[in-house]
Amino acid sequence: MPNISKLAVTKLAAALALSVSAFAAQAETVKWASRADIYSLDPNSIPSTSNLAFLNHIYEGLVRYDKTFGLEPALATEWQLVDNKFWRFKLREGVKFHDGADFTADDVVASFKRAADPTSPLKGNMPLFKDVRKIDDHTVEIDVTSPSSLFLNDITNIFIFDAGWLKANNTELPTRYDEGKEGYATSNTNGTGPFKLESRKPDAMTVLLVNDGWWDEKKHNIDRLEFIPITSAATRIAALLSGEVDIVDSAPIQDLERLKADPSVKVLNQTELRTVFVAFNRRDKLPSGAENPFNDIRVRQAFELAIDRDMINKRVMRGLARPSGSLIAPDIAGYSAELDTYQPADPEKAKALLAEAGKEGLPLTYTCMNDESINEEDWCQAISNLLSRAGFQPSIDMGPRAVQSPKRSKGDTEVFNLSWANEPTLDAFSLLSQVLATKEGTFGVSNYGGWSAPALDALVKQAAEATDPAERLKLEAEALKIAKDEVLMIPLHQQPIAWATNASIEAIDLRADNKPRHWFTVVGE
Repeated sequence: MPNISKLAVTKLAAALALSVSAFAAQAETVKWASRADIYSLDPNSIPSTSNLAFLNHIYEGLVRYDKTFGLEPALATEWQLVDNKFWRFKLREGVKFHDGADFTADDVVASFKRAADPTSPLKGNMPLFKDVRKIDDHTVEIDVTSPSSLFLNDITNIFIFDAGWLKANNTELPTRYDEGKEGYATSNTNGTGPFKLESRKPDAMTVLLVNDGWWDEKKHNIDRLEFIPITSAATRIAALLSGEVDIVDSAPIQDLERLKADPSVKVLNQTELRTVFVAFNRRDKLPSGAENPFNDIRVRQAFELAIDRDMINKRVMRGLARPSGSLIAPDIAGYSAELDTYQPADPEKAKALLAEAGKEGLPLTYTCMNDESINEEDWCQAISNLLSRAGFQPSIDMGPRAVQSPKRSKGDTEVFNLSWANEPTLDAFSLLSQVLATKEGTFGVSNYGGWSAPALDALVKQAAEATDPAERLKLEAEALKIAKDEVLMIPLHQQPIAWATNASIEAIDLRADNKPRHWFTVVGE
């Protein structure tokens, strides 16, 4: 490893991040270890926060979030809402794609149509989108179903491709990770962002090189960024301690106290905006063909009564999570403290509800992942034990997300886990429109359980059309109450996140959504 004298990641959120400043003497390679690989290099292939976070280094949108989650120009320099019907964007001139092609309105049109295609898993990230058209080489207009300003938040995750590159490589339609549908964009890139792809070996290493032709002011001195997935927590930490990697973005919480005691390691941890849930298949039939017992609310209520959130936090999460009765974190717009309540675990009451439903000793398969949510393997086992105590007969189907995620998205599960950070809007509308709403058009794209609550759907559609933020938040709170009362999903906690660095790193900023973008950089003198 090169000797990196001082590194730092620029400040990401004033209220949520830990402030630092540092300078590096010379350009360096940074080796970044994570507990799981990204899914794909195609940003339209899966609605994954971690995948989009990494691809923010390569691709850019028309607008982006600044350090305090305010919106600022990116590939668009200005915009305005016209007649409450469409947004007009002036595009930045002089921008080049990584292959040298000019950025123009044609690229915006092709990229939005690709993201909004009926086959696109990312179409749920832009529920207000109707159509896009070119006015001239540096002006586009985008029709919307509502004048809500949330549309601008939505499109922070809609990245711009080179239209000519898409066509030349027969990748004008999005790939689909969950269906195993790959294409040229799965393993190749051509963005406008501050880094460009050098090489990718899935599950081994993805290498990015600095884009010296980036249009924005360069505030770092990284030459090379190596992203290395290391599934084993012990191996990941050993690599950090030996100097094989510089940064670990998912330090195991059970090791934090030991790491903090090591003078050669720096640790940052806090609670994330992401909420972790347990959810149910709600189709008429289970994958086995049997009648679905989870359509009986008494079974869902019994399941929730079996879960001891406080015990899980204390014993499994080392007291670092935030047990939650709310489907969204307190920092997300639309949060209501009145909905952030939960009953203590009551296995006897759970048994009584199962008996009342005629489901004593209900067998179930609980699908879990060992590399998605923090300590998921351990808290899945804890929940399984609690379910057994409450009269269920659970069996755990454990595996990596590469195997389990397609099962979840296809409905081939009975009970499963899900987490949501409410990206890109940082508003409850994200969860409501993409996860809780009935699957229809751009709504319910991540409704993996197939649940449907018509009253909730009506409120979500009203919220989408609301121009008054206060009215929108009121509608969202009403919809979240329905979801809670109907036990559509069971919130478990807002999970902790921790980053660790070796001695070569002077400091690193951490923001509550654990989402590095292009400012995940070394600061230069």
